Amino acid sequence: MASSSLSSRRPDSWTPQENKLFEKALARFDQDTPDRWQNVAREVGGGKSAEEVKRHYDVLMEDLRRIESGHVPIPNYATRNSTP
Repeated sequence: MASSSLSSRRPDSWTPQENKLFEKALARFDQDTPDRWQNVAREVGGGKSAEEVKRHYDVLMEDLRRIESGHVPIPNYATRNSTP
């Protein structure tokens, strides 16, 4: 049996490409879409289940709530001086 990079990853890990597909699928299938999470999982691919994409969404929403409520500090990025 051939091994794939997907099988060596943790089941809860998401690649940048999967996250992009996830975002696009969320925009395509809104909360009123029947079988939303199954549709999102199909669009993401990579063997993600409806439960996994729903859990990923819940974590994302919790992160947003924490950021918006001020519980996550905004990083102090160094500003780049435009003059050499």
